[in-house]
Amino acid sequence: MKQMMFWAGVGRVVLLSMLLCLPLSLMAAAQPPQELVIETTNRIIKALQAEQAEIKKNPARLYEIVDEIVLPHFDFRRMSSWVLGKHWRKASPAEREQFVKEFRALLVRTYAAALNDNYDQEIDFLPLRTKKEATEVTVRTEVQLDAGFPIPINYRMYRTEGGEWLVFDVKIDSVSLVTNYRSSFSKEIRQGGLPKLIAKLSERNQRVKRD
Repeated sequence: MKQMMFWAGVGRVVLLSMLLCLPLSLMAAAQPPQELVIETTNRIIKALQAEQAEIKKNPARLYEIVDEIVLPHFDFRRMSSWVLGKHWRKASPAEREQFVKEFRALLVRTYAAALNDNYDQEIDFLPLRTKKEATEVTVRTEVQLDAGFPIPINYRMYRTEGGEWLVFDVKIDSVSLVTNYRSSFSKEIRQGGLPKLIAKLSERNQRVKRD
């Protein structure tokens, strides 16, 4: 319960800065991850500033912006396999694809509004600690709040064989987003099985679309 309260409290901050640094493959593959994050931050902020009037008239536009700019460059399949753990290995190809789809929608519906509410938060980028030839890096940032201490957000990224940099996990004060979902999903799977979890996620996502 304490962990869930923690995530609920910082959830508005999490995806704000997480989303700001995801669409890395749009940039030159040779560009350092830190620079990619900074450039993408500027892109997201400008898009939201320009679209505020349209978003107020048509809230679905916010989801479109997130989908267009951010989500194609988030490695949901790798995240999904980590989130499900042993259940991913036991799942059928169809179950895997359906889970990736619903998990992706879960993140969109849960955090897109928070992104819009907090896009003007100040984000500090800390020095990158990595070797030049590294294929995995952690980009460290701090999100400045209106009151209280800044929230440290760390992004684990890897470089694909094609040169793209993708985010595959986000940590807040050393608490992993993947681990958080893995714990809650594992409990639901033990209670009702993977198909039931997928159906539950699908129902929630469809309900949001209707609303």
